[in-house]
Amino acid sequence: MRSTSLLALAAFAVPITPLWANDDPWALLAAIEVDEIISDTSYTVKKTYPDAIRNGAQEFRITGYAVPMFPGVAGRDLLLVSDMGDCPFCGQPDHGASLQIQLDEDVLIEEGQRISVIGALELVEDPETWQAAILRGARIADL
Repeated sequence: MRSTSLLALAAFAVPITPLWANDDPWALLAAIEVDEIISDTSYTVKKTYPDAIRNGAQEFRITGYAVPMFPGVAGRDLLLVSDMGDCPFCGQPDHGASLQIQLDEDVLIEEGQRISVIGALELVEDPETWQAAILRGARIADL
């Protein structure tokens, strides 16, 4: 019987996001802690990410409701929200989670359309914005 080392098999492994990291992507995004630190001379936003997405995720799948940046026009930029009843633009601190999506090609999407997208989840480390993550190179999983 021939034996193969795990190290040899590892050479063929493709790094992917663990399946459990995508079990509830909205819960993961909602679990990102954002702390505003304000002093007389500075403003900083500190973000703490759940372990499952601490390094981003190459194949992050999420389903939600589309809010195109330019409604009625095919484009690549939209906001995805977990619940259309929670306005992401109203300025209320208790609105639902949202995620900026950058598609890999222009697509005409209606406002409020429920879609699934897959892309690379990148963390936004900028200490001057509350935005914590963005999905880049995303493709529509289904329409």
